[in-house]
Amino acid sequence: MTLEPSDIKLLTLLQKNGQATAQELGDALNLSPSQASRRRQRLEETGVIEGYRARLNPDKLGLSVQAFVQVQLASHGPEQGAGFSRLMRTRAEITSVWTMTGEADYLLRVWCPDLAALNRLIHDVLLAHPVVARVHSQIVMDQPKEDAPLPVY
Repeated sequence: MTLEPSDIKLLTLLQKNGQATAQELGDALNLSPSQASRRRQRLEETGVIEGYRARLNPDKLGLSVQAFVQVQLASHGPEQGAGFSRLMRTRAEITSVWTMTGEADYLLRVWCPDLAALNRLIHDVLLAHPVVARVHSQIVMDQPKEDAPLPVY
């Protein structure tokens, strides 16, 4: 799909504020509210915009430990990968999972209330899984740059 300059600006605005009204978007794009609304709707219908979410403050939710956990599997058959992926989807503290090249097979982003909870996740859940060979965790000390909007070209 080819994006027009106004689509790019609209997407940039919506990534900053998904609750922007048609009036606010129209003003920012120099379009009428109805034109801005139609552009937004077209981008939703074509799947460029997948949805909208609230961004929550982890500290206010008692989530003081963020970590990245690398997981290496002992074997790599389709059943093993599917079983491990099922486990990942059942754990609320695991907020993102990526499959990786290199030494680790998976990279997990996790949020826990404290170090004891992270320790339980690693030892009682991850290392206890039959296909997991190795786990390496890195605790986030600070996040100098917040999760940013996607670049839109």
